[in-house]
Amino acid sequence: MSRAELTKIILPEEKIPKFWYNVQADMPNPLAPPLHPQTMQPITPADLEPIFARELIAQEVSSERYIEIPVEVRDLYKQYRPSPLFRAHNLEKALDTNCRIYYKYEGVSPVGSHKLNSALPQVFFNKVQGIKRISTETGAGQWGTALSLACKLFGLEAMVYMVKVSYFQKPYRRSIMELYGATCIPSPSNLTAAGRQALEKDPDTPGSLGMAISEAVEDAVSRDDTNYSLGSVLNHVCIHQSIIGQEVKLQMEMVDDYPDVVIGCCGGGSNFAGIAFPFIPDKLAGKKVRLLGVEPAACPTLTKGVFAYDYGDVAGLTPAMQMYTLGHDFVPSGIHAGGLRYHGESPLVSQLYHDGLIEAIAVKQNPTFEAAMLFARTESIVPAPESAHAIRAAIDEALKAREEGVARTIVFNLSGHGNLDLYSYDKFLAGETEDVEFSDEELAVSVRNLPVVK
Repeated sequence: MSRAELTKIILPEEKIPKFWYNVQADMPNPLAPPLHPQTMQPITPADLEPIFARELIAQEVSSERYIEIPVEVRDLYKQYRPSPLFRAHNLEKALDTNCRIYYKYEGVSPVGSHKLNSALPQVFFNKVQGIKRISTETGAGQWGTALSLACKLFGLEAMVYMVKVSYFQKPYRRSIMELYGATCIPSPSNLTAAGRQALEKDPDTPGSLGMAISEAVEDAVSRDDTNYSLGSVLNHVCIHQSIIGQEVKLQMEMVDDYPDVVIGCCGGGSNFAGIAFPFIPDKLAGKKVRLLGVEPAACPTLTKGVFAYDYGDVAGLTPAMQMYTLGHDFVPSGIHAGGLRYHGESPLVSQLYHDGLIEAIAVKQNPTFEAAMLFARTESIVPAPESAHAIRAAIDEALKAREEGVARTIVFNLSGHGNLDLYSYDKFLAGETEDVEFSDEELAVSVRNLPVVK
Protein backbone atom coordinates (compact mmCIF):
# COMPACT_ATOMS: atom_id res chain seq x y z
CA MET A 1 0.00 0.00 0.00
CA SER A 2 1.33 3.41 -0.93
CA ARG A 3 1.63 6.12 1.68
CA ALA A 4 -1.06 8.10 -0.14
CA GLU A 5 -3.53 5.24 0.41
CA LEU A 6 -3.03 5.01 4.17
CA THR A 7 -6.09 5.58 6.33
CA LYS A 8 -4.37 5.73 9.73
CA ILE A 9 -1.07 7.57 10.04
CA ILE A 10 0.34 6.47 13.39
CA LEU A 11 3.55 7.65 15.00
CA PRO A 12 5.45 5.23 17.22
CA GLU A 13 5.28 5.93 20.95
CA GLU A 14 8.88 7.10 21.11
CA LYS A 15 7.93 9.97 18.79
CA ILE A 16 5.78 11.69 21.44
CA PRO A 17 7.30 15.18 21.57
CA LYS A 18 9.62 15.78 24.50
CA PHE A 19 9.01 19.53 24.48
CA TRP A 20 5.96 21.75 24.18
CA TYR A 21 6.15 24.57 21.65
CA ASN A 22 5.65 28.16 22.83
CA VAL A 23 4.45 30.46 20.04
CA GLN A 24 5.39 33.55 22.07
CA ALA A 25 8.99 33.01 20.96
CA ASP A 26 8.03 33.63 17.33
CA MET A 27 5.22 36.19 17.45
CA PRO A 28 5.90 39.39 15.47
CA ASN A 29 4.13 41.42 18.16
CA PRO A 30 4.20 40.53 21.85
CA LEU A 31 1.10 40.33 23.99
CA ALA A 32 -0.09 43.36 25.89
CA PRO A 33 0.45 42.73 29.62
CA PRO A 34 -2.41 41.30 31.70
CA LEU A 35 -3.70 43.83 34.21
CA HIS A 36 -4.58 43.40 37.88
CA PRO A 37 -8.39 43.49 38.18
CA GLN A 38 -8.31 45.98 41.07
CA THR A 39 -5.44 48.32 40.17
CA MET A 40 -5.48 47.94 36.37
CA GLN A 41 -1.70 47.85 36.52
CA PRO A 42 0.39 45.07 34.91
CA ILE A 43 0.26 41.98 37.07
CA THR A 44 3.36 40.33 38.51
CA PRO A 45 3.92 36.59 38.97
CA ALA A 46 3.34 37.12 42.69
CA ASP A 47 -0.17 38.39 41.94
CA LEU A 48 -1.05 35.03 40.40
CA GLU A 49 0.40 32.78 43.11
CA PRO A 50 -2.79 32.69 45.23
CA ILE A 51 -4.53 30.64 42.51
CA PHE A 52 -1.92 29.17 40.11
CA ALA A 53 1.03 26.82 40.51
CA ARG A 54 4.37 28.62 40.23
CA GLU A 55 5.58 26.52 37.29
CA LEU A 56 2.41 27.33 35.34
CA ILE A 57 2.93 31.04 36.04
CA ALA A 58 6.48 30.72 34.69
CA GLN A 59 5.13 29.11 31.51
CA GLU A 60 2.48 31.83 31.21
CA VAL A 61 5.13 34.54 30.88
CA SER A 62 7.85 32.49 29.17
CA SER A 63 9.35 33.48 25.83
CA GLU A 64 11.33 30.24 25.51
CA ARG A 65 10.54 28.47 22.25
CA TYR A 66 10.50 24.98 23.75
CA ILE A 67 9.50 23.90 27.27
CA GLU A 68 10.42 20.40 28.43
CA ILE A 69 7.58 17.99 29.18
CA PRO A 70 8.15 16.30 32.58
CA VAL A 71 8.80 12.57 32.38
CA GLU A 72 5.85 11.89 34.69
CA VAL A 73 3.49 13.68 32.30
CA ARG A 74 4.99 12.14 29.19
CA ASP A 75 4.56 8.67 30.67
CA LEU A 76 0.84 9.35 31.15
CA TYR A 77 0.59 10.77 27.63
CA LYS A 78 1.66 7.31 26.40
CA GLN A 79 -1.77 5.96 27.31
CA TYR A 80 -3.24 7.73 24.28
CA ARG A 81 -0.48 9.62 22.45
CA PRO A 82 0.58 9.92 19.74
CA SER A 83 -3.03 10.23 18.62
CA PRO A 84 -3.80 9.00 15.08
CA LEU A 85 -4.07 11.19 12.01
CA PHE A 86 -6.76 9.80 9.69
CA ARG A 87 -7.19 10.29 5.97
CA ALA A 88 -10.93 10.85 5.42
CA HIS A 89 -11.18 8.73 2.25
CA ASN A 90 -14.94 8.10 2.59
CA LEU A 91 -15.75 11.74 3.26
CA GLU A 92 -13.69 12.71 0.22
CA LYS A 93 -15.72 10.30 -1.93
CA ALA A 94 -19.02 11.62 -0.57
CA LEU A 95 -17.96 15.16 -1.45
CA ASP A 96 -16.64 14.13 -4.88
CA THR A 97 -13.53 16.15 -4.24
CA ASN A 98 -9.91 15.82 -5.28
CA CYS A 99 -8.86 17.39 -1.99
CA ARG A 100 -6.99 15.30 0.54
CA ILE A 101 -8.78 15.63 3.89
CA TYR A 102 -7.07 14.56 7.11
CA TYR A 103 -8.27 14.77 10.70
CA LYS A 104 -6.26 14.55 13.90
CA TYR A 105 -8.37 12.47 16.26
CA GLU A 106 -8.04 13.56 19.89
CA GLY A 107 -11.11 11.54 20.89
CA VAL A 108 -8.86 8.54 21.58
CA SER A 109 -7.90 9.99 24.97
CA PRO A 110 -9.48 8.29 28.02
CA VAL A 111 -11.81 11.26 28.48
CA GLY A 112 -12.67 11.52 24.79
CA SER A 113 -11.10 14.90 24.00
CA HIS A 114 -7.89 16.92 23.76
CA LYS A 115 -8.39 18.45 27.21
CA LEU A 116 -6.27 15.83 28.99
CA ASN A 117 -3.18 17.23 27.22
CA SER A 118 -3.26 20.21 29.61
CA ALA A 119 -5.06 18.70 32.61
CA LEU A 120 -2.22 16.25 33.27
CA PRO A 121 0.61 18.82 33.44
CA GLN A 122 -1.51 21.36 35.31
CA VAL A 123 -2.37 18.90 38.07
CA PHE A 124 1.19 17.54 38.12
CA PHE A 125 2.72 20.97 38.73
CA ASN A 126 0.17 21.65 41.49
CA LYS A 127 0.95 18.27 43.06
CA VAL A 128 4.68 19.07 43.08
CA GLN A 129 3.92 22.33 44.86
CA GLY A 130 1.92 20.56 47.57
CA ILE A 131 -1.58 21.69 46.54
CA LYS A 132 -4.31 19.29 47.73
CA ARG A 133 -7.38 20.48 45.83
CA ILE A 134 -8.20 22.04 42.42
CA SER A 135 -11.27 24.10 41.51
CA THR A 136 -12.29 24.66 37.92
CA GLU A 137 -15.15 25.44 35.56
CA THR A 138 -16.36 23.42 32.61
CA GLY A 139 -18.73 24.12 29.74
CA ALA A 140 -19.80 20.98 27.92
CA GLY A 141 -17.85 18.90 30.43
CA GLN A 142 -14.78 17.81 28.46
CA TRP A 143 -12.44 19.89 30.59
CA GLY A 144 -14.17 18.88 33.81
CA THR A 145 -13.77 15.18 33.03
CA ALA A 146 -10.13 15.67 32.04
CA LEU A 147 -9.28 17.56 35.22
CA SER A 148 -11.19 15.02 37.33
CA LEU A 149 -9.15 12.15 35.89
CA ALA A 150 -5.86 14.03 36.25
CA CYS A 151 -6.66 14.81 39.89
CA LYS A 152 -7.45 11.16 40.56
CA LEU A 153 -4.19 10.03 38.92
CA PHE A 154 -2.13 12.45 41.04
CA GLY A 155 -4.18 12.15 44.24
CA LEU A 156 -5.81 15.60 44.41
CA GLU A 157 -9.44 16.58 45.04
CA ALA A 158 -11.38 18.16 42.18
CA MET A 159 -14.23 20.69 42.46
CA VAL A 160 -15.98 21.40 39.15
CA TYR A 161 -18.48 24.18 38.45
CA MET A 162 -20.33 23.09 35.30
CA VAL A 163 -22.33 25.60 33.24
CA LYS A 164 -25.96 24.92 34.15
CA VAL A 165 -27.37 24.45 30.66
CA SER A 166 -24.70 21.84 29.86
CA TYR A 167 -25.05 20.22 33.31
CA PHE A 168 -28.57 19.20 32.35
CA GLN A 169 -27.97 18.70 28.60
CA LYS A 170 -24.96 16.43 29.18
CA PRO A 171 -25.56 14.55 32.48
CA TYR A 172 -23.25 11.66 31.70
CA ARG A 173 -20.17 13.88 31.69
CA ARG A 174 -21.09 14.75 35.26
CA SER A 175 -21.38 11.01 35.94
CA ILE A 176 -17.85 10.44 34.65
CA MET A 177 -16.46 13.27 36.79
CA GLU A 178 -18.08 11.72 39.85
CA LEU A 179 -16.78 8.25 38.89
CA TYR A 180 -13.30 9.78 38.92
CA GLY A 181 -14.01 11.13 42.40
CA ALA A 182 -14.73 14.78 41.60
CA THR A 183 -17.53 16.96 42.92
CA CYS A 184 -19.55 18.56 40.10
CA ILE A 185 -22.31 21.14 40.60
CA PRO A 186 -24.32 23.33 38.20
CA SER A 187 -23.21 26.95 37.86
CA PRO A 188 -24.31 29.47 38.93
CA SER A 189 -24.72 27.96 42.39
CA ASN A 190 -25.46 29.13 45.92
CA LEU A 191 -22.00 28.10 47.12
CA THR A 192 -20.26 31.34 46.14
CA ALA A 193 -21.02 35.04 46.27
CA ALA A 194 -20.57 35.25 42.48
CA GLY A 195 -23.07 32.46 41.97
CA ARG A 196 -25.64 33.94 44.32
CA GLN A 197 -25.31 37.31 42.61
CA ALA A 198 -25.89 35.74 39.18
CA LEU A 199 -28.97 33.88 40.43
CA GLU A 200 -30.41 37.02 42.01
CA LYS A 201 -29.98 38.82 38.70
CA ASP A 202 -31.64 36.01 36.70
CA PRO A 203 -32.91 32.86 38.50
CA ASP A 204 -33.45 31.16 35.13
CA THR A 205 -30.04 31.93 33.63
CA PRO A 206 -28.53 29.09 31.56
CA GLY A 207 -25.17 30.00 33.07
CA SER A 208 -22.00 30.81 31.18
CA LEU A 209 -18.32 29.98 31.31
CA GLY A 210 -17.74 33.49 32.63
CA MET A 211 -20.03 32.80 35.60
CA ALA A 212 -18.48 29.40 36.27
CA ILE A 213 -14.97 30.86 36.16
CA SER A 214 -15.97 33.45 38.76
CA GLU A 215 -17.21 30.70 41.06
CA ALA A 216 -14.13 28.53 40.61
CA VAL A 217 -11.73 31.43 41.19
CA GLU A 218 -13.64 32.53 44.29
CA ASP A 219 -13.47 28.95 45.57
CA ALA A 220 -9.69 28.82 45.07
CA VAL A 221 -9.04 32.18 46.72
CA SER A 222 -11.07 31.18 49.78
CA ARG A 223 -8.95 28.08 50.62
CA ASP A 224 -5.21 27.76 51.25
CA ASP A 225 -5.13 24.14 50.03
CA THR A 226 -6.80 24.96 46.69
CA ASN A 227 -5.57 26.32 43.37
CA TYR A 228 -7.57 27.19 40.30
CA SER A 229 -7.15 25.52 36.91
CA LEU A 230 -8.37 26.74 33.51
CA GLY A 231 -8.87 24.47 30.50
CA SER A 232 -8.42 27.00 27.71
CA VAL A 233 -7.55 30.64 26.90
CA LEU A 234 -4.34 31.02 28.95
CA ASN A 235 -0.87 30.88 27.43
CA HIS A 236 0.27 27.81 29.35
CA VAL A 237 -2.79 25.85 28.17
CA CYS A 238 -2.02 26.69 24.53
CA ILE A 239 1.58 25.63 25.15
CA HIS A 240 0.49 22.21 26.45
CA GLN A 241 -1.86 21.67 23.52
CA SER A 242 0.95 22.29 21.00
CA ILE A 243 1.70 18.59 21.22
CA ILE A 244 -1.20 18.12 18.75
CA GLY A 245 0.24 20.17 15.92
CA GLN A 246 3.76 18.91 16.50
CA GLU A 247 2.55 15.35 15.99
CA VAL A 248 0.55 16.39 12.90
CA LYS A 249 3.67 17.80 11.24
CA LEU A 250 5.52 14.53 11.80
CA GLN A 251 2.56 12.51 10.52
CA MET A 252 2.25 14.63 7.38
CA GLU A 253 5.91 13.96 6.69
CA MET A 254 5.15 10.23 6.86
CA VAL A 255 2.81 10.58 3.85
CA ASP A 256 4.92 13.21 2.08
CA ASP A 257 2.16 15.81 2.30
CA TYR A 258 1.70 19.30 3.77
CA PRO A 259 -1.52 21.19 4.53
CA ASP A 260 -2.86 24.09 2.53
CA VAL A 261 -5.26 24.84 5.38
CA VAL A 262 -5.29 23.81 9.06
CA ILE A 263 -8.66 24.05 10.81
CA GLY A 264 -9.86 23.92 14.41
CA CYS A 265 -13.02 24.91 16.22
CA CYS A 266 -12.53 27.95 18.41
CA GLY A 267 -14.09 28.77 21.77
CA GLY A 268 -11.43 29.77 24.24
CA GLY A 269 -8.79 28.72 21.73
CA SER A 270 -7.03 25.67 23.19
CA ASN A 271 -7.55 23.00 20.53
CA PHE A 272 -7.23 25.46 17.64
CA ALA A 273 -3.98 26.76 19.14
CA GLY A 274 -2.84 23.19 19.67
CA ILE A 275 -3.07 22.21 16.02
CA ALA A 276 -2.34 25.62 14.46
CA PHE A 277 0.44 27.24 16.48
CA PRO A 278 3.21 24.78 15.49
CA PHE A 279 2.61 25.92 11.88
CA ILE A 280 3.18 29.61 12.71
CA PRO A 281 7.00 29.37 12.19
CA ASP A 282 6.37 27.81 8.76
CA LYS A 283 3.98 30.61 7.85
CA LEU A 284 6.45 33.25 8.99
CA ALA A 285 9.11 31.53 6.87
CA GLY A 286 6.96 31.90 3.74
CA LYS A 287 4.94 28.66 3.63
CA LYS A 288 1.49 29.26 2.18
CA VAL A 289 -0.51 27.55 4.90
CA ARG A 290 -3.79 29.02 6.12
CA LEU A 291 -4.75 28.64 9.78
CA LEU A 292 -8.53 28.81 10.22
CA GLY A 293 -10.46 29.05 13.50
CA VAL A 294 -14.17 28.24 13.38
CA GLU A 295 -16.64 29.58 15.94
CA PRO A 296 -20.43 29.44 16.41
CA ALA A 297 -22.53 32.22 14.92
CA ALA A 298 -24.24 32.49 18.32
CA CYS A 299 -20.94 33.38 20.02
CA PRO A 300 -18.66 34.85 17.31
CA THR A 301 -15.88 36.24 19.47
CA LEU A 302 -13.22 36.68 16.78
CA THR A 303 -15.42 37.56 13.84
CA LYS A 304 -17.68 40.09 15.61
CA GLY A 305 -16.01 40.87 18.93
CA VAL A 306 -13.85 43.86 19.82
CA PHE A 307 -10.09 43.73 20.45
CA ALA A 308 -9.88 45.22 23.93
CA TYR A 309 -9.02 44.56 27.54
CA ASP A 310 -11.66 42.50 29.32
CA TYR A 311 -12.05 40.15 32.25
CA GLY A 312 -12.20 36.42 31.72
CA ASP A 313 -15.13 36.10 34.13
CA VAL A 314 -18.38 37.85 34.97
CA ALA A 315 -17.39 39.07 38.44
CA GLY A 316 -14.10 40.63 37.33
CA LEU A 317 -11.97 38.45 39.61
CA THR A 318 -9.53 37.43 36.87
CA PRO A 319 -6.85 39.65 35.31
CA ALA A 320 -7.98 41.86 32.45
CA MET A 321 -6.41 40.65 29.21
CA GLN A 322 -6.28 42.17 25.76
CA MET A 323 -8.28 39.84 23.57
CA TYR A 324 -11.21 39.64 21.23
CA THR A 325 -14.31 39.73 23.41
CA LEU A 326 -18.09 40.02 23.31
CA GLY A 327 -18.04 41.48 26.83
CA HIS A 328 -17.73 39.58 30.10
CA ASP A 329 -21.44 40.16 30.85
CA PHE A 330 -22.50 38.40 27.64
CA VAL A 331 -24.53 35.22 28.22
CA PRO A 332 -24.65 33.16 25.00
CA SER A 333 -27.76 31.24 24.05
CA GLY A 334 -27.84 27.61 25.12
CA ILE A 335 -26.38 26.16 21.93
CA HIS A 336 -25.33 22.53 22.05
CA ALA A 337 -21.63 23.27 21.49
CA GLY A 338 -21.28 24.17 25.16
CA GLY A 339 -17.49 24.27 25.00
CA LEU A 340 -17.65 27.20 22.55
CA ARG A 341 -19.95 29.41 24.65
CA TYR A 342 -17.23 31.76 25.89
CA HIS A 343 -17.31 35.54 25.59
CA GLY A 344 -13.55 35.96 25.15
CA GLU A 345 -10.68 34.41 23.23
CA SER A 346 -7.13 33.36 24.03
CA PRO A 347 -4.88 36.45 24.03
CA LEU A 348 -2.40 34.50 21.89
CA VAL A 349 -5.05 33.57 19.32
CA SER A 350 -6.41 37.12 19.48
CA GLN A 351 -3.05 38.76 18.83
CA LEU A 352 -2.22 36.44 15.94
CA TYR A 353 -5.66 37.09 14.45
CA HIS A 354 -5.19 40.83 14.91
CA ASP A 355 -1.83 40.52 13.11
CA GLY A 356 -3.39 38.64 10.19
CA LEU A 357 -1.52 35.38 10.73
CA ILE A 358 -4.67 33.35 11.34
CA GLU A 359 -8.21 33.52 9.94
CA ALA A 360 -11.63 33.01 11.50
CA ILE A 361 -15.18 32.28 10.36
CA ALA A 362 -18.48 31.75 12.19
CA VAL A 363 -20.96 29.02 11.25
CA LYS A 364 -24.56 28.38 12.28
CA GLN A 365 -25.74 25.49 14.43
CA ASN A 366 -27.90 23.52 11.98
CA PRO A 367 -25.38 23.46 9.08
CA THR A 368 -22.79 22.39 11.66
CA PHE A 369 -24.93 19.44 12.76
CA GLU A 370 -25.53 18.58 9.09
CA ALA A 371 -21.76 18.37 8.60
CA ALA A 372 -21.46 16.23 11.74
CA MET A 373 -24.10 13.83 10.44
CA LEU A 374 -22.34 13.46 7.08
CA PHE A 375 -19.04 12.87 8.87
CA ALA A 376 -20.60 10.22 11.14
CA ARG A 377 -22.15 8.43 8.18
CA THR A 378 -18.93 8.40 6.17
CA GLU A 379 -16.11 8.23 8.74
CA SER A 380 -18.12 6.35 11.42
CA ILE A 381 -17.15 8.65 14.34
CA VAL A 382 -19.84 10.72 16.06
CA PRO A 383 -18.06 14.05 16.58
CA ALA A 384 -18.51 16.41 19.51
CA PRO A 385 -20.72 19.39 18.54
CA GLU A 386 -17.70 21.64 19.13
CA SER A 387 -15.50 19.64 16.75
CA ALA A 388 -18.30 19.60 14.19
CA HIS A 389 -17.61 23.29 13.56
CA ALA A 390 -14.19 22.32 12.18
CA ILE A 391 -15.82 19.60 10.07
CA ARG A 392 -18.26 22.16 8.63
CA ALA A 393 -15.38 24.39 7.59
CA ALA A 394 -13.35 21.48 6.17
CA ILE A 395 -16.30 20.37 4.05
CA ASP A 396 -16.88 23.91 2.82
CA GLU A 397 -13.20 24.26 1.92
CA ALA A 398 -13.35 21.02 -0.07
CA LEU A 399 -16.54 22.08 -1.89
CA LYS A 400 -15.01 25.44 -2.74
CA ALA A 401 -11.90 23.74 -4.11
CA ARG A 402 -14.11 21.47 -6.24
CA GLU A 403 -15.85 24.52 -7.70
CA GLU A 404 -12.47 26.10 -8.44
CA GLY A 405 -11.18 22.89 -10.03
CA VAL A 406 -8.20 22.58 -7.67
CA ALA A 407 -6.98 20.02 -5.15
CA ARG A 408 -5.92 21.09 -1.69
CA THR A 409 -4.69 19.36 1.44
CA ILE A 410 -7.06 20.05 4.35
CA VAL A 411 -6.24 19.11 7.95
CA PHE A 412 -8.60 19.62 10.86
CA ASN A 413 -8.60 18.80 14.53
CA LEU A 414 -11.34 16.40 15.56
CA SER A 415 -10.90 17.48 19.15
CA GLY A 416 -13.31 14.99 20.70
CA HIS A 417 -16.06 12.44 20.13
CA GLY A 418 -19.75 13.09 20.69
CA ASN A 419 -20.77 9.82 22.32
CA LEU A 420 -22.05 11.75 25.35
CA ASP A 421 -23.71 14.45 23.26
CA LEU A 422 -26.57 12.34 21.92
CA TYR A 423 -29.17 14.58 23.57
CA SER A 424 -27.95 17.31 21.23
CA TYR A 425 -28.14 15.02 18.20
CA ASP A 426 -31.65 13.92 19.22
CA LYS A 427 -32.72 17.57 19.21
CA PHE A 428 -31.19 18.10 15.78
CA LEU A 429 -32.75 14.97 14.28
CA ALA A 430 -36.11 16.06 15.68
CA GLY A 431 -35.74 19.46 14.02
CA GLU A 432 -35.59 21.26 17.37
CA THR A 433 -32.26 23.10 17.07
CA GLU A 434 -32.22 26.78 16.15
CA ASP A 435 -29.82 28.84 14.06
CA VAL A 436 -29.19 31.53 16.66
CA GLU A 437 -27.01 34.34 15.31
CA PHE A 438 -25.33 37.10 17.31
CA SER A 439 -26.23 40.58 16.09
CA ASP A 440 -24.47 43.94 15.95
CA GLU A 441 -27.20 45.29 18.24
CA GLU A 442 -26.31 42.66 20.85
CA LEU A 443 -22.65 43.62 20.60
CA ALA A 444 -23.41 47.25 21.34
CA VAL A 445 -25.07 46.16 24.58
CA SER A 446 -22.69 43.36 25.57
CA VAL A 447 -19.50 45.47 25.47
CA ARG A 448 -20.84 48.41 27.48
CA ASN A 449 -19.10 47.32 30.68
CA LEU A 450 -15.58 46.66 29.44
CA PRO A 451 -12.99 47.72 32.02
CA VAL A 452 -11.57 51.21 31.68
CA VAL A 453 -7.84 51.06 30.90
CA LYS A 454 -5.84 54.28 30.97
